[in-house]
Amino acid sequence: MTPLSTWIATFFGIGWIRIASGTFASAAALPFGWLLVAHGWSWLAAAAIFATFLGVWACGEHARRVGIYDPSECVIDEVAGQWIALLPIPLLARADDWWLYAMAFGLFRLFDIVKPWPVSAAERLPGGWGVMMDDVLAGLAAALVLYGLAAIGII
Repeated sequence: MTPLSTWIATFFGIGWIRIASGTFASAAALPFGWLLVAHGWSWLAAAAIFATFLGVWACGEHARRVGIYDPSECVIDEVAGQWIALLPIPLLARADDWWLYAMAFGLFRLFDIVKPWPVSAAERLPGGWGVMMDDVLAGLAAALVLYGLAAIGII
């Protein structure tokens, strides 16, 4: 029987997809993110914070169990990071602009894959923190860029 921590860490099995599991997890997070945005930024922020702390525990447990520092199947970090990247949408009161969700998705995936500093530095944190925090920072970077583009009137 698969432990609960593994189910959570793999976002209910999405992490077992062999190709681009992180991208699939980010995409799977979008419909849930859209529902959370409909309730306002505080719901989205609370869900992202909850997913982050739950992910620290689940990914830390799963990593210890499999003996790998940052197992590729741990994708709950993509869910938390994607929800953070969506935060500007309710803050800007633009929940109906579907293309902002696409931009948040693209920006998050870019920062998560490229991992500029300090995103890359966060991977060195111990246990589940190292698994989760690079994606949290990638989500924050994506959110800042998205919000900044809106603030200067580009989008």
